[in-house]
Amino acid sequence: MKAAVLYGQKDIRVENIEKPTINDNEVLINVKASGVCGSDIPRVLGTASHYYPNVFGHEFSGEVVEVGKNVTSVKVNDKVSVAPLKPCHECEDCKSGNHALCKNYSFIGSREYGAWAEYVKAPETNIVKLPDEVSYVQGAFLEPITVALHGLLVMDFKPMTSVAITGMGTIGLLTLQCAKIMGAKDITVFDIDDARLNIAKELGADHVINTLNDDINERVKEITNGKGYEMVLETAGVPFTELLCLEIAGNKGSVMYIGTPHTEFTIKPKQFECMNRKELTVKGSWMSYSAPFPGKEWTLGANYLGTGQIQVEKLIDRTIDIEDIGKAFEDIEAKKVSGKVMMTL
Repeated sequence: MKAAVLYGQKDIRVENIEKPTINDNEVLINVKASGVCGSDIPRVLGTASHYYPNVFGHEFSGEVVEVGKNVTSVKVNDKVSVAPLKPCHECEDCKSGNHALCKNYSFIGSREYGAWAEYVKAPETNIVKLPDEVSYVQGAFLEPITVALHGLLVMDFKPMTSVAITGMGTIGLLTLQCAKIMGAKDITVFDIDDARLNIAKELGADHVINTLNDDINERVKEITNGKGYEMVLETAGVPFTELLCLEIAGNKGSVMYIGTPHTEFTIKPKQFECMNRKELTVKGSWMSYSAPFPGKEWTLGANYLGTGQIQVEKLIDRTIDIEDIGKAFEDIEAKKVSGKVMMTL
């Protein structure tokens, strides 16, 4: 089968490799669409791959073409997405429903070969059926949608909450839509890119703030009547916004860190003191799983795609053929990409 194989830093080659063989409890999927995640970038352009050669791709959808003899919930020709985490299901965290905290896990598309290939295999328990109305490209967005939903659920999101979201990348724009669906009173979004802020407006943001050009403090005071936000969701994973969240949260507010930081930063005493003086609740969110595995994040996300409540088309920078994956990463490195790179097979 054809696959995009990483042999070393920036050394990605499209070639034929062996098609996966499934066991009695697994499903073989003909991949139809697979996205490039932000976490894939340091693996391809840097040295973050767990091993070489490797095949990435953990945001994907496809058609079931073969099932193991013990598989009962999935059949050939089903349109599906896949939860890429493969927890052990035996440790204390797994048995408590906290599968993302499992220390004995594997992961499709990083720790084992993923969906930048014509075929990928997965356990039956990881398969999520997609509504008929959902296209394969839309279905490949299910995994990042679940990341957004998980953050809101971990923070016990309540309707009629004033919300701020920092970073209007894929996760930020999906978090915006999920918060809207779940009944946010009003939503303010922050980014440095006016084009991304305009997309956020189209997808339901009530207020937008350009953190490069706007007077942030004055705009926040104006929007919140000087109170700050009840809930702040950080999705960019950059030092500026990681710290900004503490400053714009209101008294007794909640701050949820969804974005993964890749750069060291220093927190000043005044910023740290925001947690004390405002008695903030500060939490982190990791991946997108709950009990029963893979969790309600996945069923909710699939439903929202099916009903059209979540829109993903404006999040796509380009749709490519697998043969063009190398060029796409050249453009990513050159910062010529704004949005999701989606591969169709």
